Amino acid sequence: MHHKVHHTVKDNITSFKAKLPDHVCLIAVSKTKPSSMIQSAFDAGQIDFGENKAQELIQKAVQLPDQIKWHFIGHLQRNKVKQIIDYVYLIHSVDSLSLLDEIEKRARLKNKQVNVLLQIHMAQEDSKFGFSEDQIQFLCKENTFQNYQYVKVLGLMTMATNTSDQALIGKEFNALKFLFEKIKAYFSSDFKVLSMGMSADYELAIDAGSNMVRIGSAIFGNRNYES
Repeated sequence: MHHKVHHTVKDNITSFKAKLPDHVCLIAVSKTKPSSMIQSAFDAGQIDFGENKAQELIQKAVQLPDQIKWHFIGHLQRNKVKQIIDYVYLIHSVDSLSLLDEIEKRARLKNKQVNVLLQIHMAQEDSKFGFSEDQIQFLCKENTFQNYQYVKVLGLMTMATNTSDQALIGKEFNALKFLFEKIKAYFSSDFKVLSMGMSADYELAIDAGSNMVRIGSAIFGNRNYES
């Protein structure tokens, strides 16, 4: 049974990558999946993996190849920053200045550059995190992001409303692309990433300009395997 699952992971990676345009980076959402499945995906050429719990990311990072780029994609509590800072390649979910300040502080102590995306709240649901568009524009005009020496803002991230209304989802993705273009002059030339789109809506996201998608079930299947 195990071999079959891992064979499938490889096939899924290969066929999914074939569907994606070259400029789109695939993040394989590996939360709740065992290290052995991640290893299979890595063997199939997948480098970028997404986790949403600090402890789980660290456990996996220690077990798995160093070449893997770990993406933190869940809501990040400030007290967890120091735990993951040595292991994480990109933090997608920076949704407040207080979190950004904590990352800057921890990065300075390690004398290490830490890559982040700013999470923008585009969705209708209140349960989602993120800066509002107005907030971000205000902070850009105040040159707030120039004050960080160790944090490198590589782009923006959003989660669309969880709905079957394709027009609404498309509208939210287009709005993020518009915001991205509007503010990119305030950041360094590395400000290039537009992380939006998951299994259900990644095609809409790519149409709207996404160049990073977060895909879980299409790669690892729907079942959660406890590692």
